[in-house]
Amino acid sequence: MEEKRVARELTSQQRAYLRSLANTLPDILFIGKEGLTESVIAEADTVIEAHELIKCSVLKNCDENVRDLEHRLAEAIGASEVQVIGRKFVLYRASLKKPKIVIK
Repeated sequence: MEEKRVARELTSQQRAYLRSLANTLPDILFIGKEGLTESVIAEADTVIEAHELIKCSVLKNCDENVRDLEHRLAEAIGASEVQVIGRKFVLYRASLKKPKIVIK
């Protein structure tokens, strides 16, 4: 079984840098009316390992609070919370196999 990853604490400068990178990213993960399911968590874990920085969108038919979803998903996959805007949020986790984003 894979060990649980712990989110990295980001400084405000690091978050600002990641936010600037996330501006041009398309939404990669969509959370629908079922909310945060095991399949959504598994997909997020796979996608964040490949991309390191992901933008998630919470669809209008989801009744859950966006900030709560972001926090729970980040905790489940060991990612750092970067930002929340409206019904979208951005998460960051360095890849174990092929790190692409260098933050100081």
